[in-house]
Amino acid sequence: MSNYHIETKCIQEGYQPKNGEPRVLPVYQSTTFKYDSSEHVGRLFDLAEEGFFYTRLANPTVDAVERKIAALEGGVGAMCTSSGQAASLIAILNICSSGDHLVSAGTIYGGTTNLFAVTLKRMGIEVTFVDPDAPAEELQEAIRENTKLVFAETIANPALVVLDIEKFANLAHSSHIPLFIDNTFATPINCRPFEFGADIVIHSTSKYMDGHAVALGGVIVDSGNFNWDNGKFPGLSTPDASYHGMVYTRDCGKAAFITKARVQLMRDLGSTPTPNNAFLLNLGLETLHLRMERHCANAQKVAEYLEKNEKIAWVNYPGLKGSKYYDLAQKYLPKGSCGVISYGIKGGRDAAVKFMDSLKLAAIVVHVADNRTGVLHPASTTHRQLSDQQLVAAGITPDLIRMSIGIENVEDIIADIEQALGWL
Repeated sequence: MSNYHIETKCIQEGYQPKNGEPRVLPVYQSTTFKYDSSEHVGRLFDLAEEGFFYTRLANPTVDAVERKIAALEGGVGAMCTSSGQAASLIAILNICSSGDHLVSAGTIYGGTTNLFAVTLKRMGIEVTFVDPDAPAEELQEAIRENTKLVFAETIANPALVVLDIEKFANLAHSSHIPLFIDNTFATPINCRPFEFGADIVIHSTSKYMDGHAVALGGVIVDSGNFNWDNGKFPGLSTPDASYHGMVYTRDCGKAAFITKARVQLMRDLGSTPTPNNAFLLNLGLETLHLRMERHCANAQKVAEYLEKNEKIAWVNYPGLKGSKYYDLAQKYLPKGSCGVISYGIKGGRDAAVKFMDSLKLAAIVVHVADNRTGVLHPASTTHRQLSDQQLVAAGITPDLIRMSIGIENVEDIIADIEQALGWL
């Protein structure tokens, strides 16, 4: 289906029923699968034949969704996980171990910051956080001999920093290491990072991909473009004693990274998505292209309204011509960025809290990027574990409100904001 447009792939990719089979992707709610011979099962374990033997590693429903997401991003393969956080962790542990180092944009999601700064540190993996807007020469100083990857988000959550993907790709590749991109906010509808030099893409599928806020999930997508056999990644280019001596770069070709992630790390960590959650994710993917168009159109109108409102101190949205990221958004996100806006209420933290408590249509939720309009105060919720210094580095101020604009009628969303501001 490589010749179809991405809108068609959202619906048609991943599952093609044969004659007499269900038209819609079924839920294969089974942990295990029957075979007629031990030899057949052995070939499956040797990866000499495609098939399914245990749902922790592969399942027909999950496999179909993985194929669809790989097609949407333009990768050679994908692996779904139980959450976006699991996807980030597995992707990093796939090439990093104790004594290694990675470079990350400092504006990434607070939960990921904590994963990197605390949990990875306990594992012996050190992380250097950098300003994504810094000049390339300054960023280069963060790279060490033991640096294994560079990590960033296409659109930072919640600071809405738009990444100069090509700058970061050049930074990584000049040191013969890969660029990992979290593409959750943009989705492949609005940006395909592989086309700008990224090597691995990660998503929290719980957000726009699912859309309904009903199923946790994550995914890792492998571009197949990076040369892992360059001496820096022995876990991929030397025999894996835990998998009968397989050499992933030799035996799996372009799919070396994603194969190792599955047969080694998913095998051992077990961060497996349920077949039912994969089924629900697929329902969301089928309308992703339609929803992203509406999210972005609504967010643009709300941002323009807020920009003109005297009770608003500032507005941050890449679609506004006054945004410092407008030009980067036009380059990397010409169809729109996302449905998330950040802004500040005059009066600071107290005014922000009173405003949010006065909203009626928009709900205060610890979630973002689904069909319903939601609002949150990151400094006191999702990012409360960060220090003041880390908050500043992440682009979060005490008055910052993160509003995820849904796909309701935009006039109703604006009217809700208007009445809530009336209480200030």
